[in-house]
Amino acid sequence: MKMTMIALMGVGVLASACTSTGNVERNAAGGAALGALAGAVIGNNVGSGSAGSGALVGAAIGGTVGAVKGCREDGGCGSTSANRRQYYDERAGRYYFYDSRSGRYYWEDGAPRY
Repeated sequence: MKMTMIALMGVGVLASACTSTGNVERNAAGGAALGALAGAVIGNNVGSGSAGSGALVGAAIGGTVGAVKGCREDGGCGSTSANRRQYYDERAGRYYFYDSRSGRYYWEDGAPRY
């Protein structure tokens, strides 16, 4: 029981420390670690008392929720908020932003900048 928890927590910590690609991976690893911990506690105290199976279920649910949260923070997965930083072009006197999906720059009103 303790070895399973230590292993699951270690994997979560290592995965979240090694990723540098974005919010999806970082939040999925953190969610899996927290879900495994919560699942082990709940599984140990409820039903047949299996902390291992509770940790597995908690890790799966926590990882999924974390991945969706990270995807929404990056502006995907049905997110309705635009996660974009605007820059000011002094020569044109207008704001513009970079769209990472298309790799292009757009003016604040959505017209292509170049």
